[in-house]
Amino acid sequence: MENSDVINFSCLEKELHSALQADRKYQRENDAKFRALNQKVASYEEFRDIVLASHLKPLDRNDISGSPRKQPWNPVACRTNYVCASSEQVQPQLSEVQPRSASEFIRDWRRFAGCSFEKYSLLVSLGGEALQKIFSTEIGLGLLGEFLLILSQCLKSGDEDRVTGVLDGLSKTGRFSINLSLLSQAEQEACEELFNKLKVAAGECHPYKDNSNTSVVCEAGLTHMEDNKTDITTTLKELAGKYGTEK
Repeated sequence: MENSDVINFSCLEKELHSALQADRKYQRENDAKFRALNQKVASYEEFRDIVLASHLKPLDRNDISGSPRKQPWNPVACRTNYVCASSEQVQPQLSEVQPRSASEFIRDWRRFAGCSFEKYSLLVSLGGEALQKIFSTEIGLGLLGEFLLILSQCLKSGDEDRVTGVLDGLSKTGRFSINLSLLSQAEQEACEELFNKLKVAAGECHPYKDNSNTSVVCEAGLTHMEDNKTDITTTLKELAGKYGTEK
């Protein structure tokens, strides 16, 4: 039997364990969302905090009595960070990653923990249409902000069209406006920075330096812009409105 025909049961067990964890997390957070709605929370911040803390459990008598603890207070926060694998190890796996559901995506997404470039490559390789289908119901809490941070940090020259497609697909997912309203300040700033970079690449904006700082000046309707750039500019303007970055 050739090596390619040998089943790696250890790898299958790890994938099954990751998939089960992703399913439990989805169900737990979904229950927390309904619980928060039933409580009629006063703000999105309270709603977000309830969902993010859904993995925490109430203290029991032994926890309060002073006896030695065998479990960490917050297992998610105390979880050991995975070391990012080298590109030679990750890239072959990336080409095989084809999630068909939100739980499968989260499972694959966690494989690249700490590897922003691999996560960026996964988003770009899947594209907007696939992401729209995967998250047709909704994007998991916190994922939209993480997507925007990674796209902004890792944007590569030549990927502007594909990243624009990713943003377009994400904007058509379920409960997009709710997920957008839950972005943190850093995630909102990353979103604005990402759109500025895309506009610069499309020719709608160009940077210039003055005596105080570097600014980005947008000039609409450039007559020398090519047809494809005009289409991209129009798409970016529409998306900027959806993402709340249009000034």
